[in-house]
Amino acid sequence: MRIHDITQHLAELGANPKHIGRITRAWLQGWPLDTGTRHQQSEHFLPLRVRAALPVLSQRIEGLAEVQAEHSGADGSARLLVRLGDGQTVESVLLPRDGLCVSTQVGCAVGCVFCMTGKSGLLRQVSSAEIAAQVALARRRRPVKKVVFMGMGEPAHNLEQVLEAIDLLGGPGGIGHKNLVFSTVGDRRVFERLPQERVKPALALSLHSTRAQLRRELLPKAPPIDPEELMELGEAYARQVGHPIQYQWTLLAGINDTDEEMDGILRLFKGRYAVLNLIPYNSLDDDQFQRPTGERIVRMVRYLHSRGVLTKVRNSAGQDIDGGCGQLRARAEAAAMPRRLRVTEL
Repeated sequence: MRIHDITQHLAELGANPKHIGRITRAWLQGWPLDTGTRHQQSEHFLPLRVRAALPVLSQRIEGLAEVQAEHSGADGSARLLVRLGDGQTVESVLLPRDGLCVSTQVGCAVGCVFCMTGKSGLLRQVSSAEIAAQVALARRRRPVKKVVFMGMGEPAHNLEQVLEAIDLLGGPGGIGHKNLVFSTVGDRRVFERLPQERVKPALALSLHSTRAQLRRELLPKAPPIDPEELMELGEAYARQVGHPIQYQWTLLAGINDTDEEMDGILRLFKGRYAVLNLIPYNSLDDDQFQRPTGERIVRMVRYLHSRGVLTKVRNSAGQDIDGGCGQLRARAEAAAMPRRLRVTEL
């Protein structure tokens, strides 16, 4: 079910745009759909046919997503394993300072070599209503004033659904446009479409290396855009919307934390309207990749900062519970496998 299906159904029942706005606003806040205001209850505002249909609509919306498991981190984050209506699961992350990270696909086709989600491949798209439902679930637990599309999946590969969700969240959802962050490995369709949208979100681009060949090895199925061109495309969007591009850089010890890469960053970032987010890899003992030492990370930040590159360290939320994106889902799938085998054998 898409957001469009919900709004169209309400319109067919006789709801006008104000009615639809009030109902969707209640949904996105995690409230009952018939929530009124201090001065006007729903029975004095919504048409009779609309009010009569709300219980069934509420059931359908409730069935879009539910929390299957919750894991709290010491950093104030909470990772939610969200079960969708067909039994598939995705992850949402409640972030410190009223943020939320949502998933846009079940699995992912980009296949980033350091990403657990990419190992499963793409299973299906997440609908716009399922994306919005993740926000509604989160708001039942705590305030959400910022939504980042950095969970499972590549938003550019589900562009229409993601843009529909962004448009709703930036309207009745009450989230400022700069607090909606569209994250992508870099897809030309993104740079064509986002400037045309009513809600123009902030943009986060997965860079990870200034060397084209290494970046292709780390992101094997990403569109063939070299780092230089990616930064040109990002710069054009940043200047148009008036807020900087966030460039994501997952730090992998001995691979992209080298002096050569730091010099490449200085070259690419000179004069750019940009922020570099260094994300130390959320490593496990038997992983192929490891995060750099704390000393190395500090040295990189100081080196880049002192030479004019605005650099921030963004530790993935929930690292103390091995909650890197895709890990909760992978553990749940592994736990369910023996049960499935037993059922098959009967």
